[in-house]
Order: sequence, then C-alpha cells, then structure tokens
Amino acid sequence: MRIAFLGDINGGPGRQVLVQQMPVLLERFRPDCVIANAENAKAGSGLTPEQFTQFRGLGIDGCTLGDHAYREARIIPLLEAPDQMVTRPANLSRKAPGKRFLRIPASGTRSRDVWVITVLGRIYMPLPADDPFAAIDEFLATIPERNPIVIVEIHAEVTSEKIALGHYLDGRVSAVLGTHTHVPTADERILRKGTAFQTDLGMCGPYETVIGRDAEMVVKAMTTSLHVPYSMGEGGEALAGTLIEVDDGSGRAKSIERIYLPGDRSRSPFR
Repeated sequence: MRIAFLGDINGGPGRQVLVQQMPVLLERFRPDCVIANAENAKAGSGLTPEQFTQFRGLGIDGCTLGDHAYREARIIPLLEAPDQMVTRPANLSRKAPGKRFLRIPASGTRSRDVWVITVLGRIYMPLPADDPFAAIDEFLATIPERNPIVIVEIHAEVTSEKIALGHYLDGRVSAVLGTHTHVPTADERILRKGTAFQTDLGMCGPYETVIGRDAEMVVKAMTTSLHVPYSMGEGGEALAGTLIEVDDGSGRAKSIERIYLPGDRSRSPFR
C-alpha cells in the first residue's frame, strides 16, 4: 500500500497550492491513501468545516490537527463524529472533545484499513499534553488487527523528541512522521526494525517566508522587540510531504520518499 502524508496546510497559499498540485501528486505518486495535517488551514491557525470538506473533495482521505485543534470551534462537531475523517491529538486531556485516532477503512485500492494517530510533543509546546509514548502504547493495545498498518504523527518542536519516538516505536508501527516546524528535513529513512521515519514533513504553503508568516514582520519583531502582528506570507509556494510504501502482510515499511511539488505562480496568485 502507498500512503502519502502531507505536511501542515498553511493558510490561503497552502490551500491554493494544494488545489493546484493534488492532481499532480495523485498522478505521479499513485497513493492508495492520502493524509494531511490541516491545523493551519484557516489563516495559519485552525480548520473550518468548509475547508475540511474541500480537502476531502481533493482526494485527502483523512485530516489531522495539532496544537491549534480548537482554534476554529466549528470543527468540534466533526471531530466528535465517528464517520468524519478528522482527528485531534490523542494525548490531550481526557476531557478534550474529539476522536483520538482515525481508522480509514479499506476501499478501492486500499486492501486494508489504515490507522492514524497524532500526538503532541511536550517540549516547548504551548498546549499542555500528556505522555505521547504512553498514549500510543494505549492506542496500539486496542487495535484488533494482527500487524496493522499504523501511521503515527508527532506534532512537536524538538527534533530529539520526534526521533526518540521513532526509535521507541520501531518495528511496532508502519511510520512515525513529524510535523509542526514547517521545514522539510532530509532524514527520511527506514529504521532497523521496519518503521519509516522523517523528522518533519514540511508544509504545504509559502516557503519564501518565516515558516509561513511574512518575513519582514517576523524580522522586525525579532530585531526591535516590538509587538508586530504576523500575517500570512507568500512566495515559493509548494506542496510537501512524504510517500511510504507499506507491506500489506507485515504492516512494516518498504520505502519512504520525500514529496516536494513547487506551485506554478503563473496559474495562481497564491494569496
């Protein structure tokens, strides 16, 4: 099975490059399942129901959220609906609303269910979270299948925390993929026991910015100590993520390949 996981869809430029490049991704990489982190879709913070519906229509099978999961309150009913393929981080408070994982059912070219779980890191993250290691252990114990296909997303600031989780889960899940920092890392690999890993998938958004925000405003804030509102930036838009090929029998990864599809500005203003 071929599974594509896209990095954070960031604001209007991210949504527009997704619309433009999803047909390219589907034709070139032929994924059986597409998952995307969508927590930054609404102007860099949050996801609306309308945006979720749009992403599903583009061919995305499931959406994940991170520390901005509840910035758009209207998404909460969809998070709580069992049949809606959008999930919040599993290691938030037990009282937090929404599903703790996704089970994307087999259909079409998907011969097996795909299980997806997102956890937040705890180092330098603004939203308090429980132990991500324990949350995933608990989740894995509930899966009824033998050798399930499990994709773990760790939405975290610190590279060491992401890498540690990869080694902790090596041989137990199909992939551990990092998001949140919006910069694609060049360390995609198969760990010793068969789990695909990448520290960060990058973003679907504008790269001629400071992780999606207008570079001039960010530099002004950092050099003057003044409060400067950060607006979305533009320029260098691209769709970024990774493609994992998973063995249907063992549930372990066979290959991992970075995805980076630059947008065509002659066809879209990306604003």
